[in-house]
Amino acid sequence: MKTVGMVVKRDRQEALAIAQELAGWLRAKHTVALAEADIAAHIGAEAVSRDELVGRADLIVVAGGDGTLLSIARRIGARETPILGINLGGLGFLTEVTVKEARETLARVLAGNYEVDRRITLEATVEHPGAPLATAGHAVRALNDVVLNKGPLGRMMQLEVVADGKAFCTYRADGLIVATPTGSTAYALSAGGPIIYPTLGVILLAPICPHTLTNRPVVLPDNFEIEVRVRVSDHDAVLSMDGQDSRKLSQADTVRVRRGRHAVVLVRSTHAYFEIWRDKLRWG
Repeated sequence: MKTVGMVVKRDRQEALAIAQELAGWLRAKHTVALAEADIAAHIGAEAVSRDELVGRADLIVVAGGDGTLLSIARRIGARETPILGINLGGLGFLTEVTVKEARETLARVLAGNYEVDRRITLEATVEHPGAPLATAGHAVRALNDVVLNKGPLGRMMQLEVVADGKAFCTYRADGLIVATPTGSTAYALSAGGPIIYPTLGVILLAPICPHTLTNRPVVLPDNFEIEVRVRVSDHDAVLSMDGQDSRKLSQADTVRVRRGRHAVVLVRSTHAYFEIWRDKLRWG
């Protein structure tokens, strides 16, 4: 690996400090460190745009929380560049490496002594009767989840769900979460969904505050296309990806969600998943 991209949570001094330390270490190893312009000046890296960083980096190091990692993961696409996430002490299931472990882990990766997880992603397209809002070539992407949610003043939504081309369920609820195994520890967990081992090939459907209490979260094979038809919504609903990218939905819109064409590749830490779950969820 000759070039390492640094993605840093801008408002955290600890993130800037560890990024500066790692960038200096990379220079000493004759490895190019890249960062966006407002970060590069602080840490001593080459200033580039985010698109150039994604296009040039052989490895991306994220210093921040899961949100920082999600913001870059959706942009990588077909290159499937490995991501090394450094946790700054918050609740992070994706940023597994601690600050103390950062330099040692980075050294292992540059030496080729590392393993990765290939996490499935989701792609969503939105169709409106007579006028497609997004085509298959312009699908929006998510690592954690695609969420249909009522607007701030909206009442309950009615959502017809078709799975693998077959009628599945009609939800009357505040919304619906379609999550990957990676996203099972995010919003879906708060909606009563199960924790899913992150490398499994499945998709989770979790209704948000369903009117029918027997509408429980379900786990389906990841080769199923999920079609969600918005049938009743008093106000505009919202489609969001990883809680960061959103767009409005209207009544009669159809959202199609399928497994993404490209995985997100995460450098695996030395900590077992069960250890991470025990620590983050305080299972003891």
